[in-house]
Amino acid sequence: MSDRTTSRPPATPGTGHGRISTETIRNLVGVQSTRRTFWRRLALIGPAFVAGAWQFGPGNLTTAMNAGALYGYTLIWVIIVSTILMIFLTDMSVRLGIRTPVSLISSIKDTYGTWAGVVAGVGVFLITLCFSVGNAVGSGVGLAMLLPGTSPVMWTVICTALVGTILLLKKIYGVVEKILIVIVALMAFCFIASAFASRPDWAAAGAGLIPIIPGGAWLLIIGLVGTNFSINAAFFASYGTKARERQASEYRDITIVDTIPGIVAPGIMTALVIVVSASVLGQTGADAPGAFTGLARIFEPVAGPVGAWIFALGFFGAAFSSMIPNCIAGGTLLSDALGRGASAETRTARLGSAFILAFGIGVTIAFSGSSPVQLIVLAQALTVLFAPILATVIILMANNRKLMGPLRNRWWQNVLGLVGLVGGHLDASALPRMVSPSYAPPVSLPAR
Repeated sequence: MSDRTTSRPPATPGTGHGRISTETIRNLVGVQSTRRTFWRRLALIGPAFVAGAWQFGPGNLTTAMNAGALYGYTLIWVIIVSTILMIFLTDMSVRLGIRTPVSLISSIKDTYGTWAGVVAGVGVFLITLCFSVGNAVGSGVGLAMLLPGTSPVMWTVICTALVGTILLLKKIYGVVEKILIVIVALMAFCFIASAFASRPDWAAAGAGLIPIIPGGAWLLIIGLVGTNFSINAAFFASYGTKARERQASEYRDITIVDTIPGIVAPGIMTALVIVVSASVLGQTGADAPGAFTGLARIFEPVAGPVGAWIFALGFFGAAFSSMIPNCIAGGTLLSDALGRGASAETRTARLGSAFILAFGIGVTIAFSGSSPVQLIVLAQALTVLFAPILATVIILMANNRKLMGPLRNRWWQNVLGLVGLVGGHLDASALPRMVSPSYAPPVSLPAR
């Protein structure tokens, strides 16, 4: 009896005793064995900040300016809601980046067929192609605001050439990540300084956190949600996570130092643009400007030339920081969709990114600074088609038990993901009307 007892091998969890799986044990052990110092946690910063920088572009700023100009501080709460939705969708994408063996599109192909992965990748590429125009124009206009009397088109050419040189570097994603983190920090300083320089009514701004829907504000609310809830940017976060070779044991720290702050930062800056717009127009009594440059000019009497210069610097940072990941993401996802590799360094990815840049600058020069309205409508039409597909795929893949294992979606994550899916679809459906000739708001609204 004692011989039989002592000769029995020790039980291994998940191997015949009905216990938890070996994979779960390894993940738990991994989490306990990788406690990080504060500085080592900071090294995890990256993919979500890239997504946030892409999200925070000229269209985002102009939509926020419209909100402040037309409704004061009333719509700040919309930014809070859309930021929360963006956090949850980006979190799903980050977990997919951790768990997918090769890439998100590769796993989509394995799960739903090659056609599904091709549709997702090519769809994002087409959207980035159209949005490249707004980024190119915005970068040129931003520098022309900083250096009055210079040509916006000239600066657009220079910015495009600068981004193009990045495509020639090795380890493109790592370089882009570092550049964008610095630009996001610079923009944060600019818009925080601008908000205080505009001397707003902070009590009224605080009241804007309470959900109120003014009459006639529905289209603008949908626009605010859409420009702050960028499904394309969230989708690309999985590729940044994969490029950084993140592990399941790092997920908690990634959420704390990257996912949440990386998405909250552009949300705060967008809210501050609303504050500046509402405060400046309220103090000066000026009519709502026809473009962001008009707001910068009105801002100068309130904050002085230095304040206006800082405000313009923030606008340039937003346009340029969106320009970089827009072309990198478009080229990378096109390459992955065509089966040429999921890296920004493949030949197909570099050519795709270069074509996006060339398209943006070509249309900018062709239209000589005017607004290419039909291209804006096309960009939003593509968003109507592809953005809900991307969001649906992210949610479905994040619920794949075999793929995700312990990082699979919980029920409450699915609820918030579905809310974001509905919001993104409503936004995509409404924005074409906002840029069509039949819609004439007091201020212009270029698409992002």
